[in-house]
Amino acid sequence: MDSIRITGGKRLEGKIPISGAKNSALTLLPCALLTEGKLTLGNLPRLADVDNFSHLLNGLGVSTKVAGVKKGEFGRKMTLSAREIASTVAPYDMVRKMRASILVLGPMLARAGESTVSLPGGCAIGDRPIDLHLKVLEALGAEIELAAGYVKASAPKGRLSGGDYSFPVVSVGATENGLMAAVLASGRSELFNAAREPEIVDLCNLLVAMGGKIDGIGSSHLVIDGVEGLDGCSYDVMPDRIEAGSYACAAGITGGSIELVGARPSDMLAITNALAAAGLVIEFTENGMRVTADKPLRPLAVSTAPYPGFPTDMQAQFMAMLSVAEGQSFLEETIFENRYMHVPELRRMGADIEVHGRSAIVKGGAKLTGAQVMATDLRASMSLVLAGLAAKGETEVLRVYHLDRGYERLEEKLQGVGATIERVSLG
Repeated sequence: MDSIRITGGKRLEGKIPISGAKNSALTLLPCALLTEGKLTLGNLPRLADVDNFSHLLNGLGVSTKVAGVKKGEFGRKMTLSAREIASTVAPYDMVRKMRASILVLGPMLARAGESTVSLPGGCAIGDRPIDLHLKVLEALGAEIELAAGYVKASAPKGRLSGGDYSFPVVSVGATENGLMAAVLASGRSELFNAAREPEIVDLCNLLVAMGGKIDGIGSSHLVIDGVEGLDGCSYDVMPDRIEAGSYACAAGITGGSIELVGARPSDMLAITNALAAAGLVIEFTENGMRVTADKPLRPLAVSTAPYPGFPTDMQAQFMAMLSVAEGQSFLEETIFENRYMHVPELRRMGADIEVHGRSAIVKGGAKLTGAQVMATDLRASMSLVLAGLAAKGETEVLRVYHLDRGYERLEEKLQGVGATIERVSLG
């Protein structure tokens, strides 16, 4: 098991390339199950979650071939082929490693007429039931059975009929499963109060490139006319807005200036607005955007919300950054009920944070000091790295396998802008 050691206190300056989006990649990969043709995905980030999902697809009969990567390059190109689905069962041993595995349920059901998937695992950041995934599939004509820790879905006539469903609350994953199932249904489907995240738009654009018929892309009302079959295609994964936001916070917490090469500001308005409100200077460049902290950070009041609101996946990083701001900040977590597990570790480093239910008060001006801290989930891990970059002395972050799930070659990227950071093998 590895750890990451950081000697903080250095102002970061330079360029960081932004990788393909983890949350988009994990949605695009299962689209290979929808076609007999070859699906080639470019700008695919090299992450543990992507590797695990690829292995899951291999077990279902999808072949995967990765193109060679030149030294120093980020991302990769993968060609997936599912001429035949060898198995319609996604076993617990594979699914337990990541919650996104539930996203094979819809496309496998649409293509093969049946799908059996273990109840998923993933980060322990709160209760995330899959009931909406099942309800939208039922609305599209599926019969659902739960038994022995597995979900078994089937299409009574071998093909989903299509149908309408209104989500009672916005759900990114359930919207994705519903979309992938509906594109091969025999009739029209309409999804109301659907998620609008850029990753959903990326999925819709890929499905259209494969021959799917979808109207309302980017809105909360999606209309899908099912087709007989989809073709293969080549498609590039969108840039990771959460990775870009995380490195923007690195500029903020160190008083630095970082150009985020490849970032797409149009996907990040809530993040960039919050950064600007905290006093950072945002400049749009030919290749992305530059974030500069040229004066003390200001406190914020931020509440997480579905897109286009402030993303829950940025809450922990902003909390770390605001711990050194001048004044008191207020954070409210509305998406997950257990996403403040990084708070005790930030306190170990000197942060002054109080938690009251789903709200947190961050009393800024803290003089952070290095400490040994333990990561509890993916974004919490990044908040500890950020704190370590600003802290006096050495910080050691344990359980960095969480980071490897969502940040491609993090140490290398931060070293490139002047950070003293290294990965250490603990044996």
